[in-house]
Amino acid sequence: MTVEPKEQDRTKMSGYDAPTLFKRIRSGRIYHGDSRGLLARTLRPQSVDLIVTSPPFGLVRKKSYGNEDADQYVEWFRPFAEGFRRVLKDEGSLVIDIGGAWKRGTPTRSLYHFELLISLCREFGFHLCEEHYWWNPSKLPTPAEWVNIRRIRVKDAINCVWWLSPTPCPKADNRRVLAPYSDSMEHLLKNGYKAKLRPSGHDISTKFQKDNGGSVPPNLLAIANTESNSYYQTYCRERGLPIHPARFPSLLPEYFVRMLSDPGDFVVDPFAGSCVTGEVCDRLDRKWVCCELDQDYLLGAEARFSRDDGPAAMNAKPYQIHPPCMLDGPDTPLGTGRTRPGKTKPDCGISKGEVDE
Repeated sequence: MTVEPKEQDRTKMSGYDAPTLFKRIRSGRIYHGDSRGLLARTLRPQSVDLIVTSPPFGLVRKKSYGNEDADQYVEWFRPFAEGFRRVLKDEGSLVIDIGGAWKRGTPTRSLYHFELLISLCREFGFHLCEEHYWWNPSKLPTPAEWVNIRRIRVKDAINCVWWLSPTPCPKADNRRVLAPYSDSMEHLLKNGYKAKLRPSGHDISTKFQKDNGGSVPPNLLAIANTESNSYYQTYCRERGLPIHPARFPSLLPEYFVRMLSDPGDFVVDPFAGSCVTGEVCDRLDRKWVCCELDQDYLLGAEARFSRDDGPAAMNAKPYQIHPPCMLDGPDTPLGTGRTRPGKTKPDCGISKGEVDE
């Protein structure tokens, strides 16, 4: 799984040191160090079936977990893109969870994550298989300056999740991630449906009545990120370890691990944080490697594999989505946000100078 590659395979990224093995855990390994070295030296070429990761976002304001500046993000990411291309199998997949950012002092959005996507496709030969969007129903209404104070933007609750591959046709099967049928579809299956041509031009045949065990999910993934009293957090608090502030919920990597890899396949997370991806892979019988630069986060990640009953599955609940304009709001005068409420001098920014996601 991690045999040292030949010398000629180390050309482009040979300047990065290989990370050190931090811990072996059942079907996986955790490495401490720079994942550019992992991708260049530790992993063999074309050995990885799936990469699922959430790299540091390109934000205006620096975070404790070491995010990168949005303006230089694509350049910073290039060595990782080279490494991903090197280690992925031809029919493997790359899944990147990445959040957006606001431009400094203005209510407008950065394009850095779209520029990254274009770079991955045009410069490194990846194909965009399908974009997904992770909707976090529990996300707070931020940025407060534009959403709560000036009331000129709505809550930013979506992360983009890019699913890419070296080939247009990576291995995948959506039957592994089916969703429950809606009440209306259950009624149709029970009572039948008259095959006909719909006004939209779609020809709905009798095959529409076949029960496939569930519906194909949309590319909008509704997963609340509300973990507050988990075993992981308790473990970290009891030992005085930092809790990683940017963890994604386990259902996010689980969705892609199930759909894009087989049991026994090799999955890698090069920006592991607290090793959520590794925990999911361990539970789903995949071989895996996680790599993290901050050793304190890895010490906390040991909680995910220290339970006697093994890693815990995440309990999911359905979420209600309200159609737009459900409440008949008042016709308040529209504003541009150039001036803060109660102020007279336009500033088109915030007093402290920064906002981000």
